[in-house]
Amino acid sequence: MARLEAVANVALRVPGLALLDLLYRWDAAAIGELLRPRRGDPPFLRAPALRAACGLGHILCLVVLVLPVQSLVKLYLHLLTALLLALGHTAARDYIRRELEFGDQGAVYHDPAALSRLATTLAGQLCLCALCSLLMRSRQPWLFGAPALPALARLCGLPLRALPLLDAFATTLTTLQVLYVLASHVLVPFQLAAAACRQIAQALELSRLVALGVSLWSQLAVPLLFLVFWLALFTLRLSAFLTSSSSPLAQQGLLFLLLSSAAECCSTPYSLVGLTFTVSYLALAVLNLCKFYLLGFSAFQNGNVMHRGVTEGVTLLLLALQTGLLDLQILQRTFLLSIILFIVVTSTLQSMIEIADPIVLALGASRSRSPWKHFRGVSLCLFLLVFPCFMAYKIAHFFQLDFWLLILVSSCMLTSLQVMGTLFIYSLFMVELLQERPLERMDEIIYWVNAVSRVLEFLVALCVVAYGTWESLLGEWSWMGASVIIIHSYFNVWLRAQSGWRSFLLRREAAKKINSLPRATGGQLRDHNDVCAICFQDMQVAVVTPCSHFFHAACLRKWLYVQDTCPLCHQPVAAVPSGASGLGAVPALNHGQEVPGGSGAGGSPAPARHSDGAGDPEDGAGGWGRCRPGAQHPPQPPAGPRLGARDDEDCQPGQRPS
Repeated sequence: MARLEAVANVALRVPGLALLDLLYRWDAAAIGELLRPRRGDPPFLRAPALRAACGLGHILCLVVLVLPVQSLVKLYLHLLTALLLALGHTAARDYIRRELEFGDQGAVYHDPAALSRLATTLAGQLCLCALCSLLMRSRQPWLFGAPALPALARLCGLPLRALPLLDAFATTLTTLQVLYVLASHVLVPFQLAAAACRQIAQALELSRLVALGVSLWSQLAVPLLFLVFWLALFTLRLSAFLTSSSSPLAQQGLLFLLLSSAAECCSTPYSLVGLTFTVSYLALAVLNLCKFYLLGFSAFQNGNVMHRGVTEGVTLLLLALQTGLLDLQILQRTFLLSIILFIVVTSTLQSMIEIADPIVLALGASRSRSPWKHFRGVSLCLFLLVFPCFMAYKIAHFFQLDFWLLILVSSCMLTSLQVMGTLFIYSLFMVELLQERPLERMDEIIYWVNAVSRVLEFLVALCVVAYGTWESLLGEWSWMGASVIIIHSYFNVWLRAQSGWRSFLLRREAAKKINSLPRATGGQLRDHNDVCAICFQDMQVAVVTPCSHFFHAACLRKWLYVQDTCPLCHQPVAAVPSGASGLGAVPALNHGQEVPGGSGAGGSPAPARHSDGAGDPEDGAGGWGRCRPGAQHPPQPPAGPRLGARDDEDCQPGQRPS
């Protein structure tokens, strides 16, 4: 029952939205020609009166659009009853016309053909009367029997010339009934408007108004409403193009026909909003399909709120409003809509990369043995590598190169570059998996791969800005082009350069600190007798921080890339002066002496190294340093398996980190 009510909530509001769209088309396109004042026109057919009627129609459609579901059901039941009564009167007129054509003045009982016509008409009128009584839930079906009066009069033997007069009387009686029903319900819209005004008056605060708007948005199911409306409009327009063989659009290819139908269905603000929600739902379906292809049903357990298709819909709406899509002719609107949809598809591909990138890298880092998982991830990355290049070739083939086209092509190039970086890092992980020993300085290789990818992206963005500036200075200058260049320069050039330089400085500072820290001696490591608090692996070689904590050099370097504090005590890790660096910087500890932050000797239980623990900054795990000598080390967290990869100085010859 709840689903049926939800379907009715959307389906019953679509006609009101369609009437709004029709009134806007009539008001915008034909009112200047059809409503031009002419001599002898009736007053109610002149332009001012018809404009007022158009405005009243907009108000009535808006009122119908926001009615509650129960009121909508009653309204449609009354409208259906009125249509059935009109159908009954039409059938009665047809019966009278046929009887006058035959001209049989005798009783219908003596003519089998006349009796058959009367029986058919009377049975139909009785069925309409019963159906109207059922729809209105009335126990007085005779109230809806006015259309059956001519047939009953013919049955009673009234002459044929009296039938038209009786039909006019029946029509007048039905009209009076309709006017009575309208008069009895004329105050209902005002009562609903007063209730709405009272709710708004009670929610004068901004927070309450926002809550009221959200509640109304949810109750009206606005996204689904506009989606159903636009799909119905698009289906009707497409079927009209397909059935019209004389139309030049019907003789084009299927893609052009679809684009032309979509362009025809976004000529009003209502249809444009409908296209916006349709694109949002399509983008959401594509992103969910991408997640399902990569992860199966487990992808929908924890949904990402960033991938809802909203970005694609808002992008289309803003571009359509900015470029004046509604004011263009059908052919120009078709080509402009194709470019806008190209940008939307590019944005969708970027969202797909954001979904696929961590999943594919996790497959390589987690040493998954499932070939099907690897095939799905790699195949999707290959699609995201090839398809943007194909799109860039197609749009460059159909349109002349300019600044806007260069932006579109550059976005495709950036998408392909990101996928290439992801595939290269994944390949490094798979090569390391096949090696007996881990690759040396894997972290450095990954950093430089990402750095090269970011540099290429920076160079592409810089070329776009340079070309746009050159075109603005030597060609046609416009505020729109200048604003796009400024925005593109800030977000894609300046922020990229600033982020890359900051990352480089952080890594250089971290390497400087690691090189300045003293190395632990063999005796210190034996007395320490514990694992690295970051990777949970044994320490054959380690560095000692100024706060006397022991870590692998590679592990501490990765930690310092994120923050410059000790993983255990959170004290700042500063570079040790060159004169103080060396083995003597940390005093040698006697056997059995307690090391600050370490564990006792002789196999006795060691206290916790720090109350709050520490973990990998990328994984967020805490309390990794709470181990006793000789105790079994807990397994390494799977979220960051690369953090435990150490250089050769941290491993014994021939030993492979677990």
